[in-house]
Amino acid sequence: MGVEQQKSFRAVADPTRRAIIDLLARHEMNAGAVADHFTISRPAVAKHLRILRDGGFVGVRRRGRERIHRLRAEGLRALADWVGHYEQFWNQRLAVLKREVEENK
Repeated sequence: MGVEQQKSFRAVADPTRRAIIDLLARHEMNAGAVADHFTISRPAVAKHLRILRDGGFVGVRRRGRERIHRLRAEGLRALADWVGHYEQFWNQRLAVLKREVEENK
């Protein structure tokens, strides 16, 4: 697994970060608006947003003095593609197991 994939998995490993992804999937918002959805501190939310940016899941644009966070679908696609590779592997293994079980009945 490469460094970028490690960053991606680290980013989605935390339930708070997955909840932030769900929020940003609905609409863009600044860090304060994101923080309003959680009981953790604003600095903690900022750290989660930074990890999501580093993982490629969140992008930021400026609107005046605000930094608006948005979901980056490309980051999700890259992760889904990597996981999909292993899904195919397991589907093949399970098909072989099913065949073996059915033949040995």
